[in-house]
Amino acid sequence: MTTFDERENAFENKFAHDAEMQFKAEARCNKLLGLWAAEKLGKTGDDAAAYAKEVVVSDFEEAGHEDVVRKVAGDLGDLSSPDEIRAKLAELLPIAKAQLMEEH
Repeated sequence: MTTFDERENAFENKFAHDAEMQFKAEARCNKLLGLWAAEKLGKTGDDAAAYAKEVVVSDFEEAGHEDVVRKVAGDLGDLSSPDEIRAKLAELLPIAKAQLMEEH
């Protein structure tokens, strides 16, 4: 294998790792958002965890976060606005990334 091939493989591996970490960070962020929303809804324990999982799954409906925002905003109703939910997502993403870094 040539040096070029080795460098190419290293870049491909780094790209795959970075993409996987971004996916995990977004899923963790959605879970944290789900737990935040569950608390607003008065859910605790297993009910809160189940709701957080629903929020994570809702992100697979379309690209971006708007599917998550719609789900949580619809569930929270007057307890929160879509803008507050988007702000909470932005606040939680660095926390989710930090949590993942601590685990690795």
